[in-house]
Formats: sequence, C-alpha cells, structure tokens
Amino acid sequence: MPDFSFSRDSAISALRLLGGCTALGFATYAQAAPAFDSDSPWMLGDWNGTRTELAEKGYDFKLDYTGEMGSNLHGGYDHDRTARYSDQFGLGTHLDLQKILGWDDAEFQLTITKRSGNNISNDRINDPRVGGFTSAQEVWGRGQTTRLTQMWYQQKFFDQKLDIKVGRFGEGEDFNSFPCDFQNLAFCGSQVGNWVGGIWYNWPVSQWALRVKYHLTPELYAQVGAYEQNPSNLDRGNGFKLSGSGTQGAVLPVELVWTPKLNGLPGEYRAGYYYSSAKASDVYKDQNGQPAALSGEAYRSASSKHGVWFGAQQQVTSLASDHSRGLSVFANATMHDKKTNAIDNYVQAGVVYKGPFDARAKDDIGFALARVHVNPAFRKNAEASNQAHAVYDYDDPSFLPPQDTEYSAELYYGVHVANWLTVRPNLQYIRHPGGVDQVDDALIAGIKIQSSF
Repeated sequence: MPDFSFSRDSAISALRLLGGCTALGFATYAQAAPAFDSDSPWMLGDWNGTRTELAEKGYDFKLDYTGEMGSNLHGGYDHDRTARYSDQFGLGTHLDLQKILGWDDAEFQLTITKRSGNNISNDRINDPRVGGFTSAQEVWGRGQTTRLTQMWYQQKFFDQKLDIKVGRFGEGEDFNSFPCDFQNLAFCGSQVGNWVGGIWYNWPVSQWALRVKYHLTPELYAQVGAYEQNPSNLDRGNGFKLSGSGTQGAVLPVELVWTPKLNGLPGEYRAGYYYSSAKASDVYKDQNGQPAALSGEAYRSASSKHGVWFGAQQQVTSLASDHSRGLSVFANATMHDKKTNAIDNYVQAGVVYKGPFDARAKDDIGFALARVHVNPAFRKNAEASNQAHAVYDYDDPSFLPPQDTEYSAELYYGVHVANWLTVRPNLQYIRHPGGVDQVDDALIAGIKIQSSF
C-alpha cells in the first residue's frame, strides 16, 4: 500500500489559500467574466479591469504556485514505494518607478516565498549516509520555510546600455540563468548553485548583492557581480535576516551573454567564471599533504574557490504560422576547483518542442540527460575514512559509501491547461543515485504544477 507522505503544513496552507482564492475568484467572477478564463494569465482574472489599470500605472502583483509530486516506481536505496509532495508559494510585487515616481528606467522588486513538503530523493532514492546530487523534486530545498527572496532596486543609464541592480537577490537570477520547466534539479535553474551550493545560493535564498551589466551591442552584454557569502542566510530561522553578521567573504561572478537570432530564431549563449574570496577546506588532504581522514589532522585550508560555466539555448525550427512553436536545443556545463569541491564537473543537454500538435499549440515536450562527476579526491577521502575506522562492508551503518558518477534523465509532457495553469507529468531515471554504485538505478514518476493566481 503506497504511503503518501504529504506535509501537514503544506496541505493546510494549500487548502487555505485555494479556498480563499476560490472564494475571491467567485466574487470576482460575479463582477467580471475573465476570472478562471483560460486566456487570462491569472486564475482570478483581471479584477474587473483593476489589475490592468494598476499595471498601466506601474503596479504589478503576482501570486504564483509550484507543486511537485515524486513517486519511486522502481529501484533506489529504499524499495518501499511511496509518494512525496513539495511546493512553493511566491508572493511578489514589481514597481515601475518611472510610471510611479517619474524616475527614468528605474524599477523595484519585492518577493516572499514559502516552501513546504518532502522530497522522495532524500531517503528513498539516495543513500541517506551521503545523500545525493540531483533532486527529483527541484522545488524542495534550502529550508522548508518562509523567506525574503527578492528585494532589489534596478536603474538603467545611457539609453539602457548600463544596468545596475542592488539589494537582496540570488546569483542565479542573472548569472548562469536557465529555465525551470523540468522537475529534476539537474535540468532546472542555475546549475553552478547546484554543485557549489555552499557558496552560490540559488532561489529562494537571497543575500546582499550588486550586479552591473553593460550592453556592448544589442545582442551582446557583459556583467559582473558581488554577492555576500554568508552561510547563515541558509538557516531556516534567517529567512528575513538583513544584517551582515556571519559573512565570510564574497562571490564574484563575471559573465558574457550573447542573444542572437540565428535564421530568425532566438538563442542565448553564456560563458562565465566565479571566484569566492572566503576560505575553503580541502576535500582530501591535511596541511602536510597527507589524507586527513587517516592522519587525524585538520583538512588544509585554501584561500579561495573558483569555477567556470558554459550554457547554450537555441531554437532550431519553427512553423511558418507560429514562430513560437518548434524545436529548441540546450546544453550546460560547469567545472569546479578540484581541491575544495565535491563535484569537479557536470554536463547536461536536452531538447524541448513547443506546440507539438495543432490542437495543442501551447503544450510542450522535453527530454534531457545529465552527468554529475565526483572529484576523485573526494572519493578517496571516503575510502580513507572507511580505512581509518576499519569499516569495509557497505551494509555497515557506519560505512561511508564512496561516490563517483550519477546520471539523470527526464521526459515530460507539459499540458497547457490555461494561460495560468500548466501541468507537466514526467518520468525520471537515475543511474547510480548519489554516485553510489551499490544503490539500484531508480525510476521516478512525477507531476509538476505551475500556476499563477
């Protein structure tokens, strides 16, 4: 009998919000038909024209919801079949300060998020002794709590060629950015933050930051950033922390972005480098160059941490009747400091086809593959730890499984139910979950729901 483990807080929050939204929606519907209209971008419609009127004056409000279910159909660390659900509510406002205050090319963004639920990857797919790298439910993570996710001011100068953003936000908003239509974390969002998450904080975590962008041409821009590296921002109780206490250094990313139209079809190509000024620990050796797990000495310290990334997205086909429909390809790769990082490289590639059928012109199909490779020094450290404790049996609870390479694949079909609701059932296949050879390959069924109220 499947054990459906849903978060009580998540369920209560969802019911309360959906109940409230439904009541408000019916009240709105009595005044204006667009509420629940499939052509509206919002479930609650245009509030009898009020929403459009506010937007024209510079006030834009959003209430978004993402929910993800994952069920282990086969394999994984624990074969006991179950299902887990995780979700996120996002409440935000965007202010066009040129319309509101007359400040040319100025805007402000404020967003609060709440995450709840559980993740099938944590104890069913991955070996809990070492955890995993990817996640079958990307919306889970960084503390199931309420956070201040965005609070920034943006100003453009010189006919919008120079763009400066300052406030609280994450690196992945601007650097190494990537869409999040897939449910597996290996195909969703900024990938640098997935493999050096100890220093690079993706959504929904925010930190004090500055980003400066300059357009060299209409299709080419360069940008540089400075982000507070403060691990205390990850704590569940610090979702609204604004002080800089606990700061250890700064993450400094630079990136070149090219957005051409090849044969009239849009593309985006990114190349970047990041540098962390905070001290980092070696993953294997002590100060004397010996395995720290065997010597008992502290792991040696490095003065910095660094890495690079590359990303590409390109639409390659279209329909004469609708250029938004067609095939797009994408690929991403990251490489990281082998002395201090558990993952030394990651590669990913996939395809998305939008509008596969004339009758379903806004649906989409996606397929992707990813490879996550563990730093050999990190693997040697696990082997040295087992040697130091004289533990060699995988089934021994104190055994630390050495990790190597994990492979992930996902196939989804996105059903465009309405302009405010998309449902994406998906199948995921994980080979060597967590990079542990002894863990059975896993097959996961998922459903991703994206809605805007």
